[in-house]
Amino acid sequence: MFTFLSCCICFSASVIGAICGIGGGVIIKPVLDAFRIMDIAAINFLSGCTVFSMTSYSVIRSRQSGESHIETRTGFPLALGAALGGLLGKHLFSLVSSLFENKDQAGAVQASILLLVTAGTLLYTIYKKRIRTLRISNAVSCILIGAVLGTMSAFLGIGGGPINLVVLFYFFSMDTKTAAENSLYIIFFSQAASLIASAVTKSIPSFPVLMLFFMVLCGIGGGMLGRSVNQKLPAKHVDRLFIGLMVVIMLICIYNVCNYTSTSLH
Repeated sequence: MFTFLSCCICFSASVIGAICGIGGGVIIKPVLDAFRIMDIAAINFLSGCTVFSMTSYSVIRSRQSGESHIETRTGFPLALGAALGGLLGKHLFSLVSSLFENKDQAGAVQASILLLVTAGTLLYTIYKKRIRTLRISNAVSCILIGAVLGTMSAFLGIGGGPINLVVLFYFFSMDTKTAAENSLYIIFFSQAASLIASAVTKSIPSFPVLMLFFMVLCGIGGGMLGRSVNQKLPAKHVDRLFIGLMVVIMLICIYNVCNYTSTSLH
C-alpha cells in the first residue's frame, strides 16, 4: 500500500517537476512527510534518488535533442557551487537534527523553513514582471550563488526546485522555459554530489529497497512525460501551474508544521 502510494506521489511530482523545472523533490518531500510513511532521513534520501533519476533523464535527453537551452557559461559554475553547497546543507541538517531528541522537531523546522521559502517564491513569481532583473556572468559569483542554492536545497531535502527558478529569473534574466531547463541541470549536479556523499560517509538510512527501485522508475517515467508536456505548453501556462503548485505546497507545509509540532509534544 505505502509503496504504491509513494510511486503515485513520485510519478506525479516528477511530471510536474519536469514541466516547471523544479525537480519534484519540493513536492515529494512534504507530501511523504504528511503521510508519515518513513522517518525524515529516509524520505530525504529517497526523494533525492527520485529527483536525481528524473533530472538525469531530462539533462541527457536535452543534450541529445540538440535543442538544449542550458547556458553552460553560467550553468556549470552554478551547478558546481550547488554541488558543494549540497554537501554543506546535508551536514547542516544532520547537525540540526542532532540537537533534538525527538526527530519530529527537526521535521517541524524543515517544514517551517520550506513554508517561508515557498511563500517568498510565490510572491516573487506573482510580481516578477515589476522587478528589474540582473545578468550576472562572473564565474565566481555564479559559484557562490550556486553554493547558497545547494545548501538550502539539501538542508530542506527538496533538491532545489522553486528556489532555483527565482534565482535564475532574478540574477540571470532567464525566461520561464530556459530557467526550467537550467534548474534541472543544477539539480542534477547537486543531487549527484549529495548521493555520493551519503555513500562515501556510509550515512545512507535504512529503507525498503523495492521502494527505491519503484520510486526511481517513477522519476524517470515522470521525467519523460513531463519533458514532452513542457515542449507543448506555452510559458504562461507553465507559470500558472507553478503558482498553483506553490499554493498547494504551502498548505501541505502548514499541515506538516502542525502535525510534527503536536506529535513532538506528546
